[in-house]
Amino acid sequence: MYTVDSNVQFAICIATEEEGDLEIWKIYRVLPDVKAEEVGCLRVIDESGEDYLYPQSRFVIVELPEEVRERLLATVEE
Repeated sequence: MYTVDSNVQFAICIATEEEGDLEIWKIYRVLPDVKAEEVGCLRVIDESGEDYLYPQSRFVIVELPEEVRERLLATVEE
């Protein structure tokens, strides 16, 4: 069975920039990054498939049930 990485968070994008690599209302995977948090940012895997820093104000972190987290993470690894 797939084990959920407890360090991975998910966030919903609530604000985008023009011609950016984010879609409003989409759920994104957030990677742990202490230094990014210290400057008010999140390290997010965006539509390009790469991780970049974005202002925390563009997202709302969501707590998902373990089953949902497992399914989301499983789709990433396929």
